[in-house]
Parts: sequence; structure tokens; C-alpha cells
Amino acid sequence: MPLGTLDRTPPPFFRQGPSALTKLAVCTALAFFLMAADSRFAFVVPLRAGLATALLPVQRALMVPVDLLMGGGGYLRGLQQAQSAEAEARRLQATLAEKAMRADALAAENAQLRGLLALSPALTPRYQAAEVMFEARDPYSRKVFIDRGQAQGVRAGAPVIDPSGVLGQVTRVYPLSAEVTLLTDREAAIPVLNQRTRQRAAAFGGIRGPDGATMELRFMSANSDVKPGDLLETSGLDGLYPPGLPVARVLTVERRVEGGFARVLLTAAAPADGVRHVLVLEPMATQRPDPPQAAAAASAAASAPFGRARR
Repeated sequence: MPLGTLDRTPPPFFRQGPSALTKLAVCTALAFFLMAADSRFAFVVPLRAGLATALLPVQRALMVPVDLLMGGGGYLRGLQQAQSAEAEARRLQATLAEKAMRADALAAENAQLRGLLALSPALTPRYQAAEVMFEARDPYSRKVFIDRGQAQGVRAGAPVIDPSGVLGQVTRVYPLSAEVTLLTDREAAIPVLNQRTRQRAAAFGGIRGPDGATMELRFMSANSDVKPGDLLETSGLDGLYPPGLPVARVLTVERRVEGGFARVLLTAAAPADGVRHVLVLEPMATQRPDPPQAAAAASAAASAPFGRARR
């Protein structure tokens, strides 16, 4: 058969239809139309939401192996950390139990010695919890407001502490709130006791010194025994603060040859930034018993051990 008589047209099954360029033009026009229509009328939003809702179970199912793989490693690491934390907590519990037993023995011995010396029993400060609401708007002062006031029994002059130590003192009391002046305020001052040398001094705030110094120990002679790192605590002699509360730590000591005093910079033990919950203590002077009551309590405490011995 001659080659010229063959039908070269493809059968209907293999016909290609429109050309590739035509398809590209149609798809491009359709894409632009859908983008413009979606931007103008947002009719694709329900379709997109329905599609996302329908594909969510599929996505969750596909993420299960990945979550298992990653969660398994995290579970093992968390289990190891939990076991280590439990062991450390048990060691700490044993240490605290031993310290608690020693503290109980020392408290009993202290009470007996106070009774023998006819001293009044040591006062346990009363306190109440409070929350810091906001800071004062004055940029030149360091004051905060707490959510406790006259209605809750807060008094002016009450010490305010946090777990790190003394934070400040209540200076103004309102019916449902109170103003607390921080130790780092320029008008704040507090009597302190050097824990190492048992030397008394006065610490003042309002210092913006190097290396984060926020307080200053004034009226210290140039040859006084004070060193960087010394811990200063409340002395308890002012009738406001209970004794033994951390106040500040000595940062630098500058001994001036030409002057008679040393410049001692401190860093507060209780940082004021970020504090949220505090304790408001009742001033110690308001908790002291009257002289007749104190004498009666001292007499009873002194005679109690001998009375038990006679029986």
C-alpha cells in the first residue's frame, strides 16, 4: 500500500485538545479572577474554612507519628529530670528535718534561759500577705502600692518583706490600699547590724552607684571593720523591724585618706523589680506587752522550771 494513502490523524483517544499555551492562558486568567473576586467579595473564605475543617483530622493523623517520636524523647528526659528532682528533694527534706530538730532544741533552750534570766519571751511578729498593684508614677522615687490598707489593719511604719529580705516600709495608709517606700528610695533609711562584726550602722537609699549599687552605708569611719560581701541585717532596736532580717550586702568599700569616713556602697538583699507578693509585718513596738504584763510574763517564765522540778 502506498504511504501517501495512510491516514495520519490520531484516533479520538489520543487527541490532545487545546494547546499548552491556551491552557496556561486560561488558568492564569482564572487565577487572577479568583484572586480579585476573593479580595473583593471574600466568597472563598467559607470554602477555605470548610476545606481546613475537613483536612484537620487528616493533619492530626499524619502528625501522630511525629508527636510520638518527639514526645517519647521528651517523656524520657522529663522522667529522668523528675527522678533527679525527687532525689534532690529527698536530700533537702532530710537536711531541713535535721535543721528543724536543731531549731526546736535551740528554741526550747532559749525559752528556758529566758525564764532563768527573768526575760520576757521573744515576740513572734504578726503579718499578713499582700499583693503589689502598681508602682508610683513619680520617676524620682521608688514606691509601690499594695492591696491592703486600714480595713485590713495595716499601719503606717509597718515593715514590708519578701522571701529575700526587707523590701521597704509602709509610709501612707488608705482605706483599701497602702503606699510602700522601698529601701532604694532616696528618702529611705534603716538601722542595720553587720552580721560578721555585730557593728551597728545606718543604711540609706537613693544611690545609683556602679555595679548595681542601690544603697549606701553612711557615717562609717575610715578604719571601720567592713568588707565587701558582709551581710547587713535588721538590728531590732528601732521598734519597727524584727531582728535578723536581711537588708543589704556590702558591694564596695572606698576608704578615703583625706576624709574621716569611708564610702560603703550596698546592694539591696530584696530586689524591688518584679516583686509581686509581699508580707506586711506589724511593727514590733505595737506588739510589746505593757510593763505590768511583761513583768508578770517574765515572773511566770522564771518560776515555771523550778515549779515543775519541785513537783
